[in-house]
Amino acid sequence: MPFVQISLLRGKPSEYVSGIVESVHKALVKEFNVPELDKFQVVYEVEPHQLVFPTSYLGVPHSDDIVYVHITCKEGRTIDMKRRLYQEIAALISSSTGLVEDDVFIVIAENKAENWSFGRGKAQLVE
Repeated sequence: MPFVQISLLRGKPSEYVSGIVESVHKALVKEFNVPELDKFQVVYEVEPHQLVFPTSYLGVPHSDDIVYVHITCKEGRTIDMKRRLYQEIAALISSSTGLVEDDVFIVIAENKAENWSFGRGKAQLVE
């Protein structure tokens, strides 16, 4: 049930964007045991002035091609699962798009089951 928001520089080819979307989903299926059909993502293509980042942070260089992957999910994954997910997302995006792994920035925000509604005004995970 992750909800994924991907932000990147406007103007990339659709195959590039699809490569990112599919890479994130494949990694979530593999590392977080997300069902194959559980794919809820939004892609934000932004102008250069809307993509704010340092050219280097914590020893990791970043370029104008940086991609932000924000994953909101139900709590309960271990630190090791998260580490494997980060590695898998970066590796898959790099192999499918050519983007260097340094430019894959990932954030996970966790919440509880009652914070989800998949439609019909219901909290399906707790009802």
